[in-house]
Amino acid sequence: MLHRAAGHHGRPRRRPLHQPVRGPLRRHLRERPRAARGRGGRREQLRLRPRRGDHRRVRAQREPRGAGRPHGRRHRHRALRRAQEVRAASADRPRPRGVPQGLGESAERMSENESATVAPEAPAPAAKPTRRRSTSVNAGAAAKAPADKAAEPQAEAASPAPRTAKTPRKSVKAGGQAAPQQGSGTAKRPGQNSSGNKGGQGQNQGNRQKQNNQRQNASGGKQNNNNNRRQRRPHDNNRGPREVQPSVSRDDLAKLKVAELREKAAELGVDAAGLKKAELVEAVFGASVKAEGFIEVSGILDILADGYGFLRTQGYLPSETDCYVGLSTIRRNGLRKGDMVSGQTRPARENEKYAAIQKVTAINGTPIEECGNRVRFGDLTPVYPDECFHMEHGKNTVTARVIDLVSPIGKGQRGLIVSPPKAGKTTVLKNIAAAITANNPDVHLMCLLVDERPEEVTDMERSIKGEVVSSTFDMPTENHIAVSELVIERAKRLVECGKDVVVLLDSLTRLARAYNLAQPASGRILSGGVDSTALYPPKRFLGAARNIEGGGSLTILASALIDTGSKMDEVIFEEFKGTGNMELKLDRNLADRRIFPAIDPVASGTRKEELLLDPQEAPLIWAVRRILSNTNSTERAMDMLIKSLKQTETNQEFLLRTAKKAQHTKGDAIEI
Repeated sequence: MLHRAAGHHGRPRRRPLHQPVRGPLRRHLRERPRAARGRGGRREQLRLRPRRGDHRRVRAQREPRGAGRPHGRRHRHRALRRAQEVRAASADRPRPRGVPQGLGESAERMSENESATVAPEAPAPAAKPTRRRSTSVNAGAAAKAPADKAAEPQAEAASPAPRTAKTPRKSVKAGGQAAPQQGSGTAKRPGQNSSGNKGGQGQNQGNRQKQNNQRQNASGGKQNNNNNRRQRRPHDNNRGPREVQPSVSRDDLAKLKVAELREKAAELGVDAAGLKKAELVEAVFGASVKAEGFIEVSGILDILADGYGFLRTQGYLPSETDCYVGLSTIRRNGLRKGDMVSGQTRPARENEKYAAIQKVTAINGTPIEECGNRVRFGDLTPVYPDECFHMEHGKNTVTARVIDLVSPIGKGQRGLIVSPPKAGKTTVLKNIAAAITANNPDVHLMCLLVDERPEEVTDMERSIKGEVVSSTFDMPTENHIAVSELVIERAKRLVECGKDVVVLLDSLTRLARAYNLAQPASGRILSGGVDSTALYPPKRFLGAARNIEGGGSLTILASALIDTGSKMDEVIFEEFKGTGNMELKLDRNLADRRIFPAIDPVASGTRKEELLLDPQEAPLIWAVRRILSNTNSTERAMDMLIKSLKQTETNQEFLLRTAKKAQHTKGDAIEI
């Protein structure tokens, strides 16, 4: 029965964790000193689950080492009575400080780790015993002072002791352990007979104190390093951009003699004949700086999707002489895509293909110091065109004179030149450009040719006094898009400066085709194979045309193809049909009959044209249009108009002549 109740091999059964602790183990847990309970305090005292090793410690207290293990309730009562006798016998013996009454010899049998947590006897015997929890900081400070004096020879190489203003819990424990080291030669703890153990314990405590000091010093050194690093960071951020300076300055050259300057000029290949000293200094300085790689450049800024950009020094296309512009330079100077930037480059470093801009001196012709906050194009107020571009500039400019009568062009106009193939749209654009250059020299003229033939590009460059930007049909689609976006951004930057800009695009249909090819498939395809999202960039290009309230305008005249037999071209034209406020339509039948300009006078027109026409000339112009509209044939009307214009010197003379004829005959039967 006894063996069956005790379990296999005579071992007692283990108590399940959910059962409460009873018997001497419960009383032992209740009577443990506060220093032995750990950090839990009252919460640790009321916990019923024993810590690891408590059952072994209780068995060691109630019976001597080597005795047999008790089995059953009778043996447990016998062990309990024996433990009570031991506590009664040890009641008269002096007990350690902090151990409660009744524990007796159990304090002697506690393990070394458990005894280390018991507070040692204070060096002052007259001190009143107090609770350790309420005087933890004071006791630690009091015990730490003599311990530091004893540990000075051992920790000379270490840093000074840590601060005592705010002592952590570990420092209190260390202070309590350092006290027996000071009185190890005189004080003797009850139940400790061996002096060797005492000396070893004091040595261990000294080693622990030394390790704690070294650990705290190491952590303090790290903190100091971190503090120094934090103090250096603002200094690094406040520093300006690092600029590479040339090895020679003007002041150094000015100190040299003329003979020495002439020698340097000969080395650099500068012709110094007939130059004064000041001129010679500038010539030598410029040549030396250029030889070292510091060059003054200017070009149009093209910002890529990653934030950095390149300065296009040869037009709007990439070249080998382009300069790299970093992201920090763009942000620091407030640069935008399309700006005309002037600055100084530094020599290219190792593994660098392009020279880099290190200093910006001017933006769009304005010094960098005077730029300030520039207005954005999207914040400007658009209004209807109220100022007209007069196309007429001679008797033989029939195309320009017809445009003034049929569909006048104003500043900020968004016009479409609707033309079938071989109707002379490129010639019309060329005549418009020549008229604008002749009558409005202050206007910045730009001509963009997308997917055109190379010979037409050459012809346009020779006949137009303005910027001609081209991307021929043998170039990739990405090149068409990049050039067109850079041109429109350049035009926006000029409008922000208050200038009048005219952009001639040939053609809008081919630009939309390029965007349709480059656009990733969205799954929504319109009729003709046009992606629904591919027409947004061309609309954004054409929608940039506007007249700005307060000064500045952007005029865009783009050609659109019709009657090409392609469904895509029809869809593109229908999408852009209602976006413009001016339309000039060309007729293929007139071109086939060799009637140029092949303009349809009835189908062409301008919105809000009363804002552009002279109030005295407007009724006369409308009378001419009524006559042309009453003509049954477009060919007859256009042929009659061209002959009448060739017979007069100016449009004003033509209108007066037509008005005199209208007074003598009926309006319906009048001939121009």
